[in-house]
Amino acid sequence: MSTPTLDWQDGQPFSTQYQDIYFSRESGIAETRHVFLEQNSLAERWRQLQPGERFVVGETGFGTGLNFLCAWQLWQQIAPPKATLHFVSCELHPIAPEELRRALALWPELASLSGELLDQYSEMARGWHRLTFAQGRLVLTLLIGDVADTLPQLQAQVDAWFLDGFAPAKNPDMWNTDLYQTMAKLSAPHATFATFTSAGEVRRSLQSVGFQVEKVPGYGKKREILRGKFQGNVERLPSPSQREAIVIGAGMAGSATAFSLAQRGWKVTLIERHTEIASEASGNHQGILYARLSPRMSQLSELTLSGYQYTLRQLNRLMPEGENRWQRCGLLQLAFDEHEASRLQGIAALGLPATLFHPVNQVQASEIAGVDLPFGGLFFPGSGWVHPPALCKALASASGIALHLQQEVLELRQHDGRWQAVGEEGVIAEAPVVVVACAAHTRRFAQTSQLPLRSIRGQITHLPATAESQSLKTVLCTEGYAAPVRNGVHTVGATYGNLEEDIDVRAVDNIENLAMLAQLSPQFYGMLGGNALQPDMLAGRASCRCNVADYLPLVGEVSPQWPGLSLNIGHGSRGLITAMLAAEALAAQLENEPAPLPDKLMKALSPQRLKTVRS
Repeated sequence: MSTPTLDWQDGQPFSTQYQDIYFSRESGIAETRHVFLEQNSLAERWRQLQPGERFVVGETGFGTGLNFLCAWQLWQQIAPPKATLHFVSCELHPIAPEELRRALALWPELASLSGELLDQYSEMARGWHRLTFAQGRLVLTLLIGDVADTLPQLQAQVDAWFLDGFAPAKNPDMWNTDLYQTMAKLSAPHATFATFTSAGEVRRSLQSVGFQVEKVPGYGKKREILRGKFQGNVERLPSPSQREAIVIGAGMAGSATAFSLAQRGWKVTLIERHTEIASEASGNHQGILYARLSPRMSQLSELTLSGYQYTLRQLNRLMPEGENRWQRCGLLQLAFDEHEASRLQGIAALGLPATLFHPVNQVQASEIAGVDLPFGGLFFPGSGWVHPPALCKALASASGIALHLQQEVLELRQHDGRWQAVGEEGVIAEAPVVVVACAAHTRRFAQTSQLPLRSIRGQITHLPATAESQSLKTVLCTEGYAAPVRNGVHTVGATYGNLEEDIDVRAVDNIENLAMLAQLSPQFYGMLGGNALQPDMLAGRASCRCNVADYLPLVGEVSPQWPGLSLNIGHGSRGLITAMLAAEALAAQLENEPAPLPDKLMKALSPQRLKTVRS
């Protein structure tokens, strides 16, 4: 995967790699409307949609995003207000943001939509990217990588195919039998396709996998193009008959789950046992937006990378930056010993975009941080810190969410095909779906009592800022972290107490955090008081993270034995990075809509991977 080198000919992009144009030189918009929108009969089909229905477009070759923007424009003009469009597009060579901006400037009539796309479009790392627009009515899922690898991993039923990409003669690796077979596998009943080519091999191959194909007049100098309809015998995946859910726990995972469901028109009852949301592990003064990766890109790293980018996009949508809410101040992961230096070198060699992270030496790191540092490392310019309670409150305030505080769910019961959340005084709420998002407390319910959850105690230390310490400009990470000032306080932490549940603040943990800080930056440690700091007098906060042995969260239905009972738990110290994307994945499962993650990763997150919940 690489960013394409473009040759701008007469003001229009030309691929030097494929020696082909991205769109018609006569009129790219008119070509897209004729080939993809009209030949898939989108205007007619979208007018017939009912509120709550979804429509899925699958595309091979995102290119400049012109097809997506034209589809979006038509969708907002004629689709019912409560219908949802999912646009899933594969791209091996994503265009750089500055080149995309230049290309999209060619179509002023799409300027408002182009601006919204560019606001969320970054230099795309390989993997899956979910971008959400129009209050959730339009969802773009970009599969960055070879279509032969990405498209078979899609969980979806596609209603209309935009078979794009460069011409078959110039891009033969894409146009092959495997692609057509995957299209057939993913097609919804009566799915349609359209493509700019009329090549005989393409026509015959599509016919061989079950598409009825016909030639129709092309656009401009193109004499003929192909369109068709899938004739295979498949059943449409149903949408939920009742969009109602109970979510137990209003921390990061629960608030995000409630939000993702509410965005889809669900009526959500969000139940929290404390007087405020985000009162346990999600209640820290500052949380760090850190994508901890591994050089071998394990499934956990894959989830972390996708979750990191998704969380940053959602933060930009939900909360403006501010001193008390969140700051995109960047993050330095420091190479504090030989093993960490080797690990960071391996991560740097992954070939991910430099805008995501890039190596810096000791001098550069110190300049970025605003304090002297003894090490270089990796700099994540898009990272920073967030006040987790503010984010949880923003999520939980979405329309359609009813928040119940100081209500403790003690039991889950099934009654007439619905779930009841039962407290001390009886039934608190009932719905056909219940999502448990209360970390290790999940074990209190009979249905989930055998889950192998671990409580991991962690303590942060609050250090009063000084005039000197406020020079710290970015988050610093080694085994722990130190954050720039928020409300007169620097957050430093966090300790790792395996299988402990006590949440009293301990002087011994403050000592551990201070030792980490002294290693991280002796100068910054001194700015805060250094050895004069008294650990037993310092404020802090302790809470328990929840995880399982493989460190992957548990996301999805617990067991076929209990239909409608799902989890979003086990995020450990990565909750800020993975919980929101996990919530989106869970909501996609409940809606039978395209997943935001590849099938292999969705299965790896499923609670049913654990022997203790298999029926």
